[in-house]
Amino acid sequence: MPFRLGGWELVIVLVVVLLLFGPGRITKIASELGSGIRAFREGLKGEQEEASAEETKDEGSKENQ
Repeated sequence: MPFRLGGWELVIVLVVVLLLFGPGRITKIASELGSGIRAFREGLKGEQEEASAEETKDEGSKENQ
């Protein structure tokens, strides 16, 4: 059976997390998570650009032969 949370359950969980970590710590964790996701996306984008550049390079060398 899937784990389902309703509105009140989410509010209770968020209040408990806020009490445990405090607002400053939660902000810091969220910003670090956001920067990690951003770096991951940029890394994927860089790999795609490198693959495109290699394909273009390979196509150019095939045409010259």
